[in-house]
Amino acid sequence: MTSLDLPALPTPRDAASFHAAAACQMFVRHSSVSHDPVMFSKTPVIGAGTTYLHPMNRRTLLAAVAVLPILPVTRVSAQSAQVEPGRSSADLDVIRQRIATLLEDARRFETLETVIITRNGEALGERAYGSSSLSGSTNIKSASKCVVSALVGIAIDKGLLEGVDQKIETVLRSEFPANPDPRLSKITIGHLLSMRAGLDRMSGPNYGRWVASRNWTRFALAADFVDEPGGGMLYSTASTHLLSVILTKVSGKPTLALARDWLGPLKGFRIGSWDRDPQGYYLGGNQMAMTPRSLHAFGELYRRGGVSEDGTRLISEAWIRESWIRRTISVFNGDGYGYAWFLKEMGGEQVNYAWGYGGQMLYITPRLGLTVAMTSNERAPSARTGYRDQLHGLMADIIGIVGT
Repeated sequence: MTSLDLPALPTPRDAASFHAAAACQMFVRHSSVSHDPVMFSKTPVIGAGTTYLHPMNRRTLLAAVAVLPILPVTRVSAQSAQVEPGRSSADLDVIRQRIATLLEDARRFETLETVIITRNGEALGERAYGSSSLSGSTNIKSASKCVVSALVGIAIDKGLLEGVDQKIETVLRSEFPANPDPRLSKITIGHLLSMRAGLDRMSGPNYGRWVASRNWTRFALAADFVDEPGGGMLYSTASTHLLSVILTKVSGKPTLALARDWLGPLKGFRIGSWDRDPQGYYLGGNQMAMTPRSLHAFGELYRRGGVSEDGTRLISEAWIRESWIRRTISVFNGDGYGYAWFLKEMGGEQVNYAWGYGGQMLYITPRLGLTVAMTSNERAPSARTGYRDQLHGLMADIIGIVGT
């Protein structure tokens, strides 16, 4: 048994009403290509639904405001409403009808499996194609890099990590090769998050020999430098895997245990199975199973600014803002890249998105309150075939409908 060859942890039940002060704010207003030949076993997991508030009439609302006590801020108001400001029920019915037509037309995408669309927490449309299910397990591939990024942000908030400028040698020095390149000492947490470590990529043609090595951490750290730390984007799953190793070392817990602990209060979110390396560290940024509903629930957490449906703070809003700042440009598609999130304009709106091999997509459009999850056949490529761009086009069409 390896040093971290730990048994599977029990899965907590999915944990869900606004803080009283929310009554007066009813309508408050990342190519993650995994070149992966490893087969992935699917484990069924069940997603949870969403609870919505009923609108309050003006008299009730004013009465509620008048009697509100002044309380210490321990929870943050989440967004959810039956009818959006400026829209009638009839308007929403028209939007839903147009979305339904769009999703029916999306059947032409042979590898598309599921789509879930919400605005400000309210369902606008969802569809599962063929034998796929919205509550069935899928491998979200490199879209999981955003989950690792979230855990890093939480670890910083908890004081387990100093911040994005912390040098990785403070945690990984024992994993460095003998006579290491001095540039290893310059790599920071932020460089790993933004794919700017400077080390040769462990994705693409190098992925197979990396995962075939006896020690993925040391293999990655022994790679040649092809750029300076903080230089251009060198997309590598090894970068997020090193973050997973760092999280385990500073916390003393496996990364999956951290995810289940720190994100456990998020209703509808659950990680099923997740591959590990020979030393037992969970593979940061690939081979993670969850349901489409779980992926969407994670997106909603970011859309709400880091709070759960009931207002519990899970991720700092500052971390989400930092994650969506462009740090570099993707060499794959010219899109911006932050801390594991891709950044692109679609349909005239700024969209932040996660991208996994095959077309595992999570789109968030902050200004419109849109969260859209799409899953696809995990074995079919999405970049070189143009399928990823077709999904971007579908997202732009959704924005066009909702934004009118």
